[in-house]
Amino acid sequence: MNDPMLAEPSQHPLRRLLDAHFSERALAALLGPESAALGESLWQRALHGPVRDFVERPGKALRAGLLARCYELAGGGGRCPEQLDAMVEILHAGSLIVDDIEDASSSRRGAPALHVLHGVPVALNAANWMYFWALSLVQELPLDDSAQLSLHRWCLRTLLRCHHGQSLDLTANVYELAQGEIPRVVRATAELKTGALMELAAVLGAVAAGAAPALIEELARFGRETGVALQMLDDVGGLLSEQRCHKGHEDLLLGRPTWPWAWLSAELGPEQHEPLRAMGRRVAARELPPELLARSLREQLHGSGRVRVRRHLHESFVRLRAVTGPAPALLALRAELQRMERSYV
Repeated sequence: MNDPMLAEPSQHPLRRLLDAHFSERALAALLGPESAALGESLWQRALHGPVRDFVERPGKALRAGLLARCYELAGGGGRCPEQLDAMVEILHAGSLIVDDIEDASSSRRGAPALHVLHGVPVALNAANWMYFWALSLVQELPLDDSAQLSLHRWCLRTLLRCHHGQSLDLTANVYELAQGEIPRVVRATAELKTGALMELAAVLGAVAAGAAPALIEELARFGRETGVALQMLDDVGGLLSEQRCHKGHEDLLLGRPTWPWAWLSAELGPEQHEPLRAMGRRVAARELPPELLARSLREQLHGSGRVRVRRHLHESFVRLRAVTGPAPALLALRAELQRMERSYV
């Protein structure tokens, strides 16, 4: 698959767009000639450098991949505009920087977290700037005013939904919720965070391709469910993968509502479930190591985590295929889903 978001740094569309934004001519048009003339070194230290540092780090580009496949499925001709690919990855990158600040995470994408390198104020400002930079790229797309307005509305809706989801993720504690509430909270958090951004990726591709409203709606649903599956993979990977165990341990220390807790809350009786949560409270209090709880959760899941994710993705794909018919672009979309699964092994 030729995905431009996986290009070498010097060829990377995000780098090209970022450098173009910080050219003296572009800054003069946006900020005025006096601000543009402050000097490259000042802007480099204040904003350009930190953002470039982050966007050049290798990522999975799953959202850009889904966007490109939905663009093809909706009948888009030629290569998807690079600004469209970039928008969803910029929004995601900004959210990761904020996540790392809120979680006090020390690393991201194989390097120190941005706030560790540049301090919280600079990193937070860079992340917020990225949200608005992504929105500004809509006007650069070769689309009519109606399509641009639709994309703006979808982006704003997504940002609102993501912040609702983040508020749940930061405050809902799995060790304090009633057992029956946990599956609903996990589902809502996954839909409003990871699901909303994957939904946006699918919709951006569909709207740019000129899809009919019914197909846009179906691709939005598919993107949302793909995002839910992505969150499942992330949560399961935190329990099963050596490379991701630090993330799983962090979730257990913070009492985050994750999919393993949702599944077990729905399937175990209180006599089996409550001892797990009691252990979790001791983990949160730093009385027990998080790996002890992770091992207990793995034993209760009996190796079913990835099977559940695969089933969720299959059901979503089957529903989409029933709407679109046997379109050639579905093969590329299925390959994208398989790449997503492999990236979390």
